[in-house]
Amino acid sequence: MAEQLEAELFEPSNGTMRVKISNYGATITSLSVPDKKASLADVVLGFDSLEPYLKGASHYFGCIVGRVANRIKDGKFTLSGVEYTLPINKPPNSLHDMLDLCGHKGFDKVVWEVVECKDGENPSITLKYQSHDGEEGYPGDVIVTATYTLTSSTIMRLDMEAVPESMPTPINLAQHTYWNLAGHNSGDVLEHLVQIWASNITPVDINTIPTGRIMPVEGTPFDFRAEKKIGSSIHEVPGLGYDHNYVLDREEEKSGLKHAARVKDPLSGRVLDLWTNALGMQFYTGNYVNGVNGKGGAVYGKHSGLCLETQGYPNAINQPNFPSVIVQPGEKYAHTMLFEFSVE
Repeated sequence: MAEQLEAELFEPSNGTMRVKISNYGATITSLSVPDKKASLADVVLGFDSLEPYLKGASHYFGCIVGRVANRIKDGKFTLSGVEYTLPINKPPNSLHDMLDLCGHKGFDKVVWEVVECKDGENPSITLKYQSHDGEEGYPGDVIVTATYTLTSSTIMRLDMEAVPESMPTPINLAQHTYWNLAGHNSGDVLEHLVQIWASNITPVDINTIPTGRIMPVEGTPFDFRAEKKIGSSIHEVPGLGYDHNYVLDREEEKSGLKHAARVKDPLSGRVLDLWTNALGMQFYTGNYVNGVNGKGGAVYGKHSGLCLETQGYPNAINQPNFPSVIVQPGEKYAHTMLFEFSVE
């Protein structure tokens, strides 16, 4: 009988940046960085203990979601002539495959194996999960690894890899941390300044499923090509706020990765630059967070944090004009994110 893995907490630190990561959902539960006065603050939404995560109270706080991030229309897709049905946990669609009433679990609701934990100048933790054929309704066995590394005093790197072992399958992982650079307990992020290196989005229907079109952001509230306050045009966005996939431009590069987004909190001066090799990024403004009891007695409300979920396009499995998210046996899915912190 396989050994039962336990949810644990790990604390890589390089003296400047402190991060807490759990092997439950490969989750970032805390990340502290200095402001312009060198004062540390925890800039991610989360909980003081692992218990709320284990109970599913977290709105995906800090976790890695998969096997396929974001929404799949009607929870169905056809691959190699076979139709697959997924849990409908965000009716009428499937979303991230969270825990549902039938016991289906996404990658955020399982304990990952700790493969390696390194200390020293560039501390890191490598986590592994084996997703079996039929899990969440998806075909084939897949081995997934995630490595968080503090590569410098100001940079955290995440490398996600996945290899199907037996059958072609869709794979699209995303890191789902909610950021608030003023501090996790500081209220909403509507004063944060955001820049997104994307000239287009994939517009959505009333059920938040991409229509298949690629729409220019110019002249719309989705235009963040120049730095803009989140709150300046969020009221013009249909629905509760931003929850849209941006088609990332292929421009400025760092370590072979493209600049996806920059976020700045004007009060603290903290800046987060995000770099990735992914094609898209879901910009989400915590629209469904409502009265969540978080760390240190903080209560998280609507727009208490923002997510920058680099990813393949939502519902790509059902949109032939979107870049494919199908990975063949023996091929490797490789997704890297670089979180660079600074002050201005």
